[in-house]
Amino acid sequence: MSDFYETYQSPFTWRYGSQEMRHIWSEAHKRRLWRKIWVALAEVQASFGLVKPEQVADLRVHMDQVDVPRALEIEAEIHHDLMAELKVFAEQAPVGGGALHLGATSTDIEDNADVLRMRQSLELILEKLRRVLLLFAARITTWADVPLIALTHLQPAEPSTLGYRLSQYAQDLFDDWRLLSERIETLKGKGFKGAVGTGAAYAELMGQAQLESFEQQLSQHLELDFYPVTTQVYPRKQDFQLASQLAGMGATLYKFAFDLRFLQSPNSGELGEPFAAQQVGSSAMPFKRNPIQAEKIDSLARELAQIPRLAWDNAAHSLLERTLDDSANRRTWLPEAFLICDELLTVTSSILEGLQVDATAIERNLNRYGPLAAVERVLMALGKAGADRQVMHARLRRHTLETRTQVQSGQAHVLVERILQDQEFLQYLSQEELGNLMDFRGYVGAAPRWSRRLAQELRAALENEHPT
Repeated sequence: MSDFYETYQSPFTWRYGSQEMRHIWSEAHKRRLWRKIWVALAEVQASFGLVKPEQVADLRVHMDQVDVPRALEIEAEIHHDLMAELKVFAEQAPVGGGALHLGATSTDIEDNADVLRMRQSLELILEKLRRVLLLFAARITTWADVPLIALTHLQPAEPSTLGYRLSQYAQDLFDDWRLLSERIETLKGKGFKGAVGTGAAYAELMGQAQLESFEQQLSQHLELDFYPVTTQVYPRKQDFQLASQLAGMGATLYKFAFDLRFLQSPNSGELGEPFAAQQVGSSAMPFKRNPIQAEKIDSLARELAQIPRLAWDNAAHSLLERTLDDSANRRTWLPEAFLICDELLTVTSSILEGLQVDATAIERNLNRYGPLAAVERVLMALGKAGADRQVMHARLRRHTLETRTQVQSGQAHVLVERILQDQEFLQYLSQEELGNLMDFRGYVGAAPRWSRRLAQELRAALENEHPT
């Protein structure tokens, strides 16, 4: 461990992502999956009389005895990581080792293992996303009726509710959850089709008539569907589609964190991420409470957004039956895409669990800008009473522009009085009606009801849901 800090380590090795996700993309776990696939191949080939039962039994005994140092020692000589692992496995299993990899090419093993790791990773992501959505549902329900001033163009607009604002993120994340749930069900491995995808070597071993039964048995052994047509690799478009959906979820979490960064600035101050008692905000300024969790989400999600472009290049640039120019970058972007998503969801859960709501700031901003927004209620009522909408809009606009500074300083009565005394308005509405319309707190439309409906939908879909 002392040498750990003396060489470069990826931040994903220890800082970002969970230990569970790091295990899925570990070198040892990858090699165990390779061995699992080799043993499955030998077992199925045994049913065709190509491998002896005692060979399969020997392979099973040694299947989990991964020895990475020994494999790396061999790889340094032969420059082929999968063949190095194959040689180690064969050394350990003297009875069955000679039957390993019969008819196979490297990607028959590697590609199927990669898809198995993708599926394991998606299971973990979906469970964490499920938790985030249920946290959103709880917060939405709690704050469904809390009015606040909504912003468009970063300018005060109309009242909404805190629950409804949170519903925007939850609704998008629910779409992400559904898309990723569909993706995990449709992931496909390469299967066992050999060097250019024709299955020629396997056909030589057992005859072309047996190829479909051969792959079907392996599909059942690995509990993995296979593409019916491949080259040397499964279609890399699958990688692009998966990366795009992961990045789509990242975009939702990015927006939530970006909005939160603004809302916890002094200009708003309505929300805040958790801040630990011993947490240091700045090395220079002891008073600082920087939004480091939300900023971390945005920083990592920004990196995640670039990955689909790389996956697109891999899919589009793979010449004919296969080139190796995707191999090196897939060693990094595949695990890092999932590790980023893992970290994004973990941090989002932490924020939602400890989300701080400053009711005083919400009330201050609502009181400051709510009276200005209430004039839209007046405009709707005047139009409904038969007034010319364009004429009334111009008069209300003039009233708000001329009193805006006073209203924002807490003198809302100035605007109210001008509206109550406008003779054009009084031709259509009484002063009492105009006064009631200027009560901005109730001007939130169906936001509370729609918020609760979404929260109920989330709970109905997710409370009894378990990882695939």
